[in-house]
Amino acid sequence: MRLLVTGGAGFIGSNFVHLTERTRPDARITVVDAFTYAANEASLEGAAATIVRGDIADAALLDELLADFGPDDAIVHFAAESHNDNSIAGPSPFIDTNIRGTFELLEAARRHDIRFHHISTDEVYGDLPLGTPERFIEATPYHPSSPYSASKAGADMLVRAWIRTYGLRATLSNCSNNYGPRQHVEKFIPRQITTLDDGGRPRLYGTGDNVRDWIHVDDHNEAVWAILERGRLGETYLVGADGEASNREIVRLLCEIMGHDPDAVDFVTDRPGHDRRYAIDAGKLQAELGWEPRYTDLRAGLEQTVDWYRKHREWWEPSKGVVEEKYAKIEEVLER
Repeated sequence: MRLLVTGGAGFIGSNFVHLTERTRPDARITVVDAFTYAANEASLEGAAATIVRGDIADAALLDELLADFGPDDAIVHFAAESHNDNSIAGPSPFIDTNIRGTFELLEAARRHDIRFHHISTDEVYGDLPLGTPERFIEATPYHPSSPYSASKAGADMLVRAWIRTYGLRATLSNCSNNYGPRQHVEKFIPRQITTLDDGGRPRLYGTGDNVRDWIHVDDHNEAVWAILERGRLGETYLVGADGEASNREIVRLLCEIMGHDPDAVDFVTDRPGHDRRYAIDAGKLQAELGWEPRYTDLRAGLEQTVDWYRKHREWWEPSKGVVEEKYAKIEEVLER
């Protein structure tokens, strides 16, 4: 099987490449990535994949990459601008990559009659009340809160339209918050880990009560494979691991794991439109495809993640200063 993996030098995409090469060594992978700030070629170190530097909105490039693909091959679409704070500060790249880029990929898949799998987010559904048992299901209405989640919602709708109008052989998955190795230090968990590793104090928006539903990146990518191998064409599957925890709880766990005072935390002004809670019901994925998460102990998964970042300072250290400068400017604006 040949795979074109978009965004394969990013967090989830690079972990997908490594997992695929470990578990399905016969797969032949081509990565296409624009290598924007969030991508890192070092994330693909040791991978046998062919790596192409290019834009998913480049139709000619896509035709070249897919020329030898057949009907049993697939595009696995991870590429996205994905940081909420960045989308609030400057939404234009999110429209370009997440909507225009997805459109060009869909058209390329249609021209070459190639199976398409689209990776999306639970953030398209908006948020849920705190302290309730309610969870997102595949039929939950879309209600995005940020330019990022709105752009992903738009991309999802394009995929569904191409399935219905053109008969594109495609599937979609909407996943909860991922954590694990190779995640850019601007994201919540790696930012806290690297700050603590540098002897700093974690910083939390608002009161830190916002809840996310965490899943290890390897569990997410195994779910993607379950959908590729056994999923019904035209269907959407929600991916989650029952890992609900507030941001404050995550920081407390990380402080305990790393030997820091769990109460030594700074709270900053909350960002606009901050979603309160996400929670995924993955019952359809589990019942239809037999997928189950392996990382069911959140603390153990965080311990493994902390260990990776401590052993790979050379991977994240060059970006840390730039990220903290950016956040300092964001906090300054929010406090006005």
